[in-house]
Amino acid sequence: MKLKVNGKLLDVNAAPDTPLLWVLRDYLDMTGTKFGCGKGLCGACTVHVDGQPLRSCQTTVSALEGRDITTIEGLGTGDHPVQLAWQELDVPQCGYCQSGQIMSAVALLRDNPAPNDGDIDAAMAGNLCRCGTYPRIRAAIKKAAANSKNDGGAA
Repeated sequence: MKLKVNGKLLDVNAAPDTPLLWVLRDYLDMTGTKFGCGKGLCGACTVHVDGQPLRSCQTTVSALEGRDITTIEGLGTGDHPVQLAWQELDVPQCGYCQSGQIMSAVALLRDNPAPNDGDIDAAMAGNLCRCGTYPRIRAAIKKAAANSKNDGGAA
């Protein structure tokens, strides 16, 4: 089957019921998306499908043919406004969950360029961080929103 990942149409030779997470990691060597719980509960595997956050561990590749998939690698090499805010505020502790956190934050800021604490908490509720960096995550989302507003662009 063909999948459109990070703007590129790629041939994938995987069983139709294979979760997208494993296609990304094992077939396409895109290891930025992480395995956390395998049940869609922790958010470590979050990617965007047609611009919306989605848990890649629970979505089969057969459901994604013809859809636009964006992974953490698709955001660029660290120069996305959300990634820059994450770096500036030293958000990660262990860092394992951060690609999923960033992907959820990017979707939030695309839909709501000036979120308040309640908006952030609601949008990020499905992303767990065992290290408890939630205050830094919230601060980085606010910083990315402010930087994007000051730059005249959206995160």
